[in-house]
Amino acid sequence: MKKEEIHFGDWKRILLGNVPGEFMLEVFLRTIVVYLILLVVIRLLGKRMSAQLTITEMAVFITLGAIVSLPMQAPDRGILPGVLILICVLLLQRGLNYFAFKDRRVETTTQGDVSMLVKDGILQLDEMRKTAISHAQLYAQIRAKEILQLGAVKRMYVEGNGDFSIYPNAQPKPGLSVLPSRDESIHRQDEHADDLRACTNCATVVPPDQARTACPTCGQQNWTYAVK
Repeated sequence: MKKEEIHFGDWKRILLGNVPGEFMLEVFLRTIVVYLILLVVIRLLGKRMSAQLTITEMAVFITLGAIVSLPMQAPDRGILPGVLILICVLLLQRGLNYFAFKDRRVETTTQGDVSMLVKDGILQLDEMRKTAISHAQLYAQIRAKEILQLGAVKRMYVEGNGDFSIYPNAQPKPGLSVLPSRDESIHRQDEHADDLRACTNCATVVPPDQARTACPTCGQQNWTYAVK
């Protein structure tokens, strides 16, 4: 479109573009047809597409959005090429799922693998770094399970699809509080373990005399009280 053809007050161009008004009816019909075809394709992709998505499933959804946009809106593009591409994406995704079922390496490569974030109340900092999960994000997930300190967590995993799984400790031990540090009023209600200190970086719990040196787990020297 040429520069001189653009006018700020040209509301017909702004609202309808450079297509005839009759094309609006065609857009409506195209949208219905593509929408119905897309529903069939998503149904054939499997029930996983309506759940928490893995990496490949998210890529498929983004691709589907790009595929269906042109057949619905572009007057010079037909519907059948878009349908053909949808079928190709369907076959590709079903093929990946088949090989992922047959080979564990394909499954972990395309769908991700489980990572342990907490082990016996101690943060697994290397796994947190690999999965790009911060302390704040991890603590928020633990608080959502109404757990107030890490000593009550036996295991915490992040699944391949991004879900968090938390398994409480049958016999909670003192650990690092996961409550927000700025909420001083709630911290005053904490039941402190006077004979223990917790590392604020990895949640390792040690006696007070060991808290005068660096943490044996992460090497940091930032200590606070442990919570029962």
